[in-house]
Order: sequence, then C-alpha cells, then structure tokens
Amino acid sequence: MFNFSLLSATKDPTAVERANLLNMAKLSIKGLIESALSFGRTLDSDYPPLQQFFVVMEHCLKHGLKVRKSFLSYNKTIWGPLELVEKLYPEAEEIGASVRDLPGLKTPLGRARAWLRLALMQKKMADYLRCLILQRDLLSEFYEYHALMMEEEGAVIVGLLVGLNVIDANLCVKGEDLDSQVGVIDFSMYLKNEEDIGNKERNVQIAAILDQKNYVEELNRQLNSTVSSLHSRVDSLEKSNTKLIEELAIAKNNIIKLQEENHQLRSENKLILMKTQQHLEVTRVDVEAELQTYKHSRQGLDAMYSDARRQLRDESQLRQDVENELSVQVSMKHEIELAMKLLEKDIHEKQDTLIGLRQQLEEVKAINIEMYQKLQGSEDGLKEKNEIISRLEEKTSKITTAMKQLEQRLQQAERAQMEAEGEDEKYLQECLSKSAGLQQRIVQKERQLVQLETDLKIEKEWRQTLQEDLQREKDASSHLRNQTQQIVSLKKEFLNLQDENQQLKKIYHEQEQALQELGNKLSESKLKIEDIKEANKALQGLVWLKDKEATHCKLCEKEFSLSKRKHHCRNCGEIFCNACSDNELPLPSSPKPVRVCDSCHALLIQSCSSTLP
Repeated sequence: MFNFSLLSATKDPTAVERANLLNMAKLSIKGLIESALSFGRTLDSDYPPLQQFFVVMEHCLKHGLKVRKSFLSYNKTIWGPLELVEKLYPEAEEIGASVRDLPGLKTPLGRARAWLRLALMQKKMADYLRCLILQRDLLSEFYEYHALMMEEEGAVIVGLLVGLNVIDANLCVKGEDLDSQVGVIDFSMYLKNEEDIGNKERNVQIAAILDQKNYVEELNRQLNSTVSSLHSRVDSLEKSNTKLIEELAIAKNNIIKLQEENHQLRSENKLILMKTQQHLEVTRVDVEAELQTYKHSRQGLDAMYSDARRQLRDESQLRQDVENELSVQVSMKHEIELAMKLLEKDIHEKQDTLIGLRQQLEEVKAINIEMYQKLQGSEDGLKEKNEIISRLEEKTSKITTAMKQLEQRLQQAERAQMEAEGEDEKYLQECLSKSAGLQQRIVQKERQLVQLETDLKIEKEWRQTLQEDLQREKDASSHLRNQTQQIVSLKKEFLNLQDENQQLKKIYHEQEQALQELGNKLSESKLKIEDIKEANKALQGLVWLKDKEATHCKLCEKEFSLSKRKHHCRNCGEIFCNACSDNELPLPSSPKPVRVCDSCHALLIQSCSSTLP
C-alpha cells in the first residue's frame, strides 16, 4: 500500500505540470537576465528571450484556471485575477486604466498580455503577483485547488520575478496585435550548444559595435546641426556688417558734401564781411564830411548823424545774421562728426562680436547670458537718460540765470547810452562858443558810442546763442522723455503678452484634459458596443427587423418621426414607439433588464405567473 501511494503521488499529472512550468519559468527568467546584462541596453518587444518569458508567464497564470460559463460563451482568461490586483494594490490602478484605454485591444487575453508588459516596464510585477498570491480565498474564485498560483510553486516564481527589476525594458504596447498572438514555448532557446554560445558572444560584440556606431552618428548629427546654425548666424552678422559699412560710406559722402557747403558758406561770409567793411569805411568818410558841415548847420548835422546811425544798425544786423548762419553750420558739422564717431564705434563693436562668435562656436549657452546683460544694459541706459534729463534741467536753470544777468547788463548799457546822449546834447550847445574843443570831444564821444554799440551787439549775439542752446537742450530732453515713454509702453506690452501666454497655456491644459476624458468615454463606449455585439451574436435565432423597413409602430400604427423615435423589442425583434416599448424585463439571453414591447411584456408576465405555484 505504501509503495502504491508513492507511485500515485509521483505520477500525479497536475504536480508534474506545476514542476515543468516552474522549471521553464526558472530557465526563462535566468536566460532573460543573463542575455539582458550581456546585451547592455534597454530591451525591445522584438527581443526573443523577452517574448518567451511572456509566453511562459501566460502558461503559468493559465494553469488550473476555472472555466466560467455565461450566456454568450465559455470564458477562460487570466484577465479576471489580474484585474483583481487593482483592489489589493492601489498603485496598480494606473496600469488597469491605461490597459482599458488602449484602442487596439478587443479581448480579455490581449488586455492581460498588455498588463504583463506594463508591469515589467514598471518593475513591479513581483509586488503585484505577491499581493495576489497572499489572498488565496479570492483566488479560489478563479483557480482550481491544484493550480500553480494556489500552490508553493507560485510563491517560488514570484520570488524569481524579483530578479527582473535589474532589466530596463521599453515596450510599445499600442502598435502590437496582442489579441491574435499564439503563445508557444520554444525549447530550442534553452538547449544550448558550443556553436550557439560562440554565436551569441559574436552577436553581443556586434550589438556593442552597432551601439557605438549609432552613438557616434547621433553625435555627428548634433554637431552638424549646431555648426550649420552657427554658420547661418555668422552669415547674417556678415550681411549686417556689410550694410553698416555701406551706411558708413554714405554718411562719409554726406559729410564731404556738408564740408564743401561749409567752405562755400565761409567764402560767402568772408565776401559779406569785406562788403560790410567797405560800407563802414564809406560811412565813416561820410560822417567826417558831415562833421565838417555840422559847423555851418546844426540841423543838417543831426539829420546826417541819424541816417548814418540807421545805416550802421542795418549793417550790424546783416553781419549778425551771417554770423548766426555760420554758427548753425558749425554746430551741424559738430553733430555730423559725432554721428560719424558713433557709427565707427558701432562698426568696431560689430566686428568684435563677429570675432567673438567665430571663437566661441561651441558656447551656445552664453547667448542667454548676453541677452540678460542687454536687458540690464537697457535698464542702465534708462537710468543714464534720467540722469541726463536732470542735468539738462540744471543747465536750463543756469542758462535762465545767465539770461537775467544779460538783461540787467543790457539795461545798464541803455542807461549809459541815454546819459551819453544827454552829454552829447550839452556838448552841442557849448559847440557854438567852443568850436575847436567840440570837435575833439565829438570824436571822443563817437568812439565811445561805437564801443558801446559793439558791446551791445556782442551781448545780443551771446544771448541769441544761449537761447538756441537752451532750445536744443529742451528738444533733447523732450526726445529722451519720449524714448522713456516708449520703453515703458514696451514693458507694458511685454507683461500683457506674458499674461496672454499664461492664459493660452491654461486653455491648452484644459483642452488636453477634456480630450483625455473624451478618450476614456470613447473606450468605455467601445467596450459597451463589443458587449452588445456579443449579445447580438447569441440572439442569432431571432429575426431582427431593420430600421428602414419599419415606418409605423406595430401596436399603435402611428408613423415614426423625429419626435416619435424607433425602438427594438429585445424579445421579438420588432420595432415599436417609445410608448409601446417602455417596459424592461430580464431575458434568458441577458440577465440585465432590457427593453420589451407591451405584448411581449404581458406574455412573459403570464408565463412567469403560470410557472409559479
């Protein structure tokens, strides 16, 4: 009896199946780890040892699985126990949701295969299956008592799966046809020869060389792209440099033309000065003649004196206008020279930047730092412009004080002139008695008058130049203020653009979330459609009337329209309106309550009442 029991125990087919699956799992896991470590990179879905590992795991999970009978068909899949992991292990909810959202999966077996691949990529397959094995009372709903997952071999396989955390896998689940794959174990991979070992070592060396080649090619492509971008940038800078050189040449030509005009104006000014000097000499001769005649008649002398004085004033005004034009031309020349100097500085700076770019082709990251420095420089420029405005205001205040002083000097000069005129009149009265003394004194007074008039002219010219300088400084300050206002407006526009960018990002994230929700709903609706299709397959014996054939309700015989829609009876297959088919009853084909017409509803209720005692 004892020997017979031992023979029966050793020949138990389920125990032999469990031992075979355990040995295959050991071989596949060991071979996968060794080949992955020798391979030296992330594994793809086309890697043969990885494919065989998933086939072995599928066979292990299918061992001893209970067959569930339903109205539609027999169901024997591993998706049921794997779906149970979500309740036991909360972190597995992400895998379940992502598997359900995959569009290409139609069968539970395909979902289970996708679940195993995602769990391997997360390196948590051992943790998930350990939680499942510990709950054997829940597993008994899916597995027989002699199944591998219910015995000690399942715990051993879960312990072996911990070693797979060393492997990095990158598997594309969306593109694979996991529903129609045939899981067959290839034993030739585990029956090794010496030639196979040598071939594997050669394949490993070739793979390492290919990896190095791909890495070098990628580096070469990146370097080529950076070099091309830098070359394009250098070309753009060279073009800008040529444009600046052309502008500089144009500016030099303009300066030469202005210098020629300046020489012409100077020559004209010299001619005008010569003419004024000749006129002055003529007037002086006339004044001397009039002084000689003044001895005979006082009235004729006064008239001639007033005419000469008017002519002197006119000539002095002409001279002042010419000198003002000359000063304007001189100031224009200075401004042009300053512009030339600034252009030359800009050209030197551009050439320096070109040299720096050619030297620093590999330092692309420094561009961001330069942009930040330019921002700071613009802010510093704003500060400098504000300081310049304050200095200009101080200068204007100083110029106003100088103007007041000049006005006071003018008043004093006019008073002195009035006093001189009074003294002249007194001397003229005494001229009748003292003719010889009067002539000498008249000459002295005329000299004093000429000096006073020249002083007045100089003071007036100085005042006009100060007024022009003040006006220029005011224009410059207004121009700087306009620039500051433009900079402030640009800052505001930049802030507004940043706000709009943030709002657009928020709208983009909201739209992405809405699309994800729509995708989830579409996947759920696809699953429901598949369930309905499977239920329709079960109802092949019924005649399902087409929508196009029915135009009136079969019971009330009313015509269908947009407000009066069509509804199928799930029992007889005819089409009725909503009022004639608003009943729901569970049928043998579907345990859930479905839509039934009034006549079928009455017949089913009668049959149920007749069957009841």
